[in-house]
Amino acid sequence: MNPFDILKNAGQIKQQSEKLQQELAQIRAEGSSGGKMVTITMNGKFEMISIKLDPICVDNRDVPMLEDLIVAAHKNAMDNVQEQIKAKTSSLLGGLDLGALGL
Repeated sequence: MNPFDILKNAGQIKQQSEKLQQELAQIRAEGSSGGKMVTITMNGKFEMISIKLDPICVDNRDVPMLEDLIVAAHKNAMDNVQEQIKAKTSSLLGGLDLGALGL
């Protein structure tokens, strides 16, 4: 690819990038753990939108288990957001594998 072609298309790339940022903000993904005892909803900016706890897991005698479930659900939600971002950005990047670049 000619680097000058990229410069010529800078305005278009900026518009696509702004559109992508708006789309990422609209992404919603859930992650759960413990058989859905803990469910977290996250947006495409990796911000936690909500957390739902099954009443059965709220036992003040086993707080460490609940803490572990929350961490696991958060990781699961992050993984799901990353999958959606990868799907959305692959068309913008023309199939460029960001994983090969460490991203």
